[in-house]
Parts: sequence; C-alpha cells; structure tokens
Amino acid sequence: MNWLDYTIIIAYIIFFLGMGYFFKENKDSKDYFLGGKSLGWFPLSLSTMATQLSAISFISAPAFVGLKLNGGMKWLTFEFAVPLAMIFIMIVIVPPLFRSGVVSIYEFVERRFSTSTRLVLSIVFQISRALGTGVMVYTIAIILQAVLHIDFAYTILIISVITIVYSWQGGMKAVVWGDAIQMIILFGGLLICLYYGWNLLHENGGLPNGFDPNRLQVIDFNLGIGKDNEYGILPMIFGGFFLYASYYGCDQTQAQRLLSSKDEKTVRNLLLVNGLFRFPVVLVYCLMGLIIGGFITIAPDFLQEIATTTQQHFPEEFAKNGIKADLMLPVFIMNYLPHGLIGILMVGILSAAMSSLSSTINSLSAVTVEDFFNRGTKKLDNKKYMTISKISVVFWGIVCIASAFLFGGSKSAVIEIINAIGSVFYGPVLVTFILAFFSKKVNHIGMNAGIISAVVINLIFSKTMQEIFGINLGVEIFWIWLNVTGVCIALVVSYVVSYLTKTTHIKTVENLEMTVKKEDFFTKEVYILVAFFVLILIISYYIPTLLNSF
Repeated sequence: MNWLDYTIIIAYIIFFLGMGYFFKENKDSKDYFLGGKSLGWFPLSLSTMATQLSAISFISAPAFVGLKLNGGMKWLTFEFAVPLAMIFIMIVIVPPLFRSGVVSIYEFVERRFSTSTRLVLSIVFQISRALGTGVMVYTIAIILQAVLHIDFAYTILIISVITIVYSWQGGMKAVVWGDAIQMIILFGGLLICLYYGWNLLHENGGLPNGFDPNRLQVIDFNLGIGKDNEYGILPMIFGGFFLYASYYGCDQTQAQRLLSSKDEKTVRNLLLVNGLFRFPVVLVYCLMGLIIGGFITIAPDFLQEIATTTQQHFPEEFAKNGIKADLMLPVFIMNYLPHGLIGILMVGILSAAMSSLSSTINSLSAVTVEDFFNRGTKKLDNKKYMTISKISVVFWGIVCIASAFLFGGSKSAVIEIINAIGSVFYGPVLVTFILAFFSKKVNHIGMNAGIISAVVINLIFSKTMQEIFGINLGVEIFWIWLNVTGVCIALVVSYVVSYLTKTTHIKTVENLEMTVKKEDFFTKEVYILVAFFVLILIISYYIPTLLNSF
C-alpha cells in the first residue's frame, strides 16, 4: 500500500467518527435502540444484508468457491430458503412483535411465558453473539496482518474502537446508516475484484479447458446424511428455512432492524428487498471466487504468493494444507489491483467487519438494558436509561475485543463450539416465539424444557461437538439439519411437558391480536418472493451450462 491507499482508509475512519457525532442526539430508548422508529426500508435493507454478508463472507465465500477443497458454486445453496423465510417472517413473526412495542424481543417471551424463559434466551444470545463476533474480528485482523504487515492487535483495536465510538454516539441511526454505506462499499469492492479478475484471466490466455466442472455444480440431491453428503437441495431448503426464519425474525441483532421501521409496510418492503437481493449479491461473491480461483490455475506466481504468506503467518495451516484459502482475495487485492483501489478494497474488508460488530454491540446493549435494568414495574427514567445504554455499548465493545484476543486464535475448540451453538440454537428459539404467538396450551415449564432438551440433543448429534469430545455415534448429519431437529424436538417436548404440568398457570399477552389470516398469503410481496424462489432454483440448475459457455 502507498500514501493514496492509507489516505483513503484514514478518510473512511474520520467519516465514520463524524457520522456518530452527527447522530448523537438521542432522547430515549426508542431513539437510541430503534432509531426513533423513523428509519425507512432502504437503509434498513442494506443494514440487514450488511450484517449477514459479513467480512467472513467477503473473504471466505470466494475462497470456498475458488480454492477450498470440495468447494465450489454450491455455496449458493445457502440462499435457496431466503425468499421463503422472508414470507414466513412477514406474515407470522413481524405483526405481533412490531405491535407489541418491545425493544428487546425477549421481553415478549416473558410476557407470554416467564422471566426464566426470557433470561435463558437473553443470556445465551449475549454470550454466543459476543464470542462469535470476537472470533470474526480476530479472523479479519489476522488476515489483514498477513497482507498489510500490521500487527493484528492494532488491526483489532482500529476496527473495534472506531465502531464503539460511532455506535456509542449515534445509537441505532448511526449503526443502520453506517451499515448501509458499508454495504455499498462492500458491493463496489466485489464488482472491482470481479472486473479485474476477469480481465487478468483473459489477458493470460484464459482457461484452456474452462472452469473446473466440479466447482460449477450448485444443485445436489443428497440428503445431508452420511460422510461427505453436504449442501443437498432438500437439507438446504428445509434447514435453511428454519435457520433464516429464526435468524432474521427471532435474533435480536436482526429483529431490532424490523422493530426500527416506521411501520409494518416498511418492514414488508425491507424483507422483500432482502429476499430479492441477497441471491444476486452472493452470486457476485461466488463468480468472483470462481474467476480468481481460475486465475490461480494459470498464474503460478499467485499461488506461490498465497503459499508463502501462509507459511509466514499460518505455519500450522501450511503444514496441514500447504495454503490458507482465505488469503486468496486479500493477496489478489494487494498484488493485482492498482493503488487507490487497494485502499478501497481494504476499506471494504474493514467495512464488513465493522458492520457486523456495530450491529452486535448495539443489539447486545439493547438486550442488556431491557432484560436486566428496565424490566418489571420499576422503569428507568430517560436520563438514567441513556447513561446505562451508553455504558453498555462500551462494555460489550470491550467484551468483543477481549474475546477476539483471548479466543480468536489460540483455542480452536472455542471457535468450533461457537459454530456448533449457532447451528443448534436457532430451531428452539424459533419455536419459542411461534408458541408465544399462537399456542394457548404450552406453559413456561414446557417451553423451558423444550428449549433445553432440543439444544442438548442437537449438541450430542452435532458432528463438531463429537469431534471436540472424541465421540463417534456412527451417524454423520450435515449441520443444517440441526435447525429442523431443533424445531421438532422443542415442539414435541414443550407440548408433552405442558400436558404433564397442566395445572401450571398459562400466561397470555393482553390486547394483542395474534392471528394469521388467509388473505395475508395473497399479497404482491408473497407472489414476488415465491416466483423468485422458483427462479433461483432454475438459475442454479443451469449455472454449469451457462458458465461453461464462457
């Protein structure tokens, strides 16, 4: 990098610090954590996508498609269930949550079940999200260290401190508008890499035999059971549906954006935009990875540079695999893009990391304040609420930084545990909210038992957890199925235990209509998303043919 690249990065940092100051006027909880419920669908849509399409995706998705063993365009299967999940959230989850007026979605759980149910979900969310985000920040920092030769400790601090400052000052408005800008930068960076990768590929004679056919296949009809059976169409649709319905609708990080909308029409619009635009964005990720991966096969110097960087900074990975695939995009940026664009792309990687971090610390703060300080009959006054909220933002920012330093690199088991928890928890969480909305037969004892048993059983059958504890149950289940088993187990156990404890009082949420009407399914948003679901299946089926024609 030269002076131009560093100037771009410094200008980016100053801009975001200034943006936090611009949005600093926050009067109360609705202002600070929900943006005064004044945010429109455009910034909220970009913010939602930016949080999900994080720095890990920016680096790892192209590497998976272009370089990783057994990788390829099947990464696109993660997007199959998104339109269907958006319909479900739009019709089933949004109306009762939005009309309830809550800031922390776990408050709704307490209204219907009990304080214990609320705190169980809240605590697990806080611990898993803080650790997971810390690992994400560490991963990005260590990759940037390898290509920028800046110690990862400084990179972590740059990412974290700037994010904490503008999140602390500006609250949800700063987070959402920051995410929107970062999403635009991120997507621009993708297009730049795609353009330069394509030109370099053809300037060097192109691929003599086209792309590797094994990397072009998207749709596979395996069932996700047994060794090496992954990314099959059925597990990705069914498991992905429950994963995204839970993540976008019942995870505070994402649900907080829905609750920040001006009205329910705005929510429907932002869900529609997410359902339509995620697939094209991820398709660009994948095409970029495929093209840069193809360029590696005809540019031995590029591959050697990745191997050398791996050997210098990741000796264990080098000894095991020879190269670290996640270095593919950063090494490409540093070696094949002109100065100025290098700075923009480095800003893109920083943007993706900061977007995920800002969303996390804002949501963690909202949950902390609402679930531990502002619950019950004694409500905080506005001044005390804002003071505790800002302290909480700083606290969770420090926790994320600490988890990055403590857990990010030296304890791989922690990373594996975090991934395992992410895959086993979404199903039970989704069931908790669905039963809170629509069931009049499940009590808090049954619900707590359903959550706990579903999580425990999923952990037992998680391949990751079996590897950690040296257990072999003789059954290999692709992890995305755990979202389905989590739903089924939590449902069955909740009803059975509630029946056995039917003398227990069942709470209801007063003055709130929670019904799904037939006409809710016959709206233009639903028609559009169903048609798009069919379209992406058709496109994915013909992708090998289409790409081979190039």
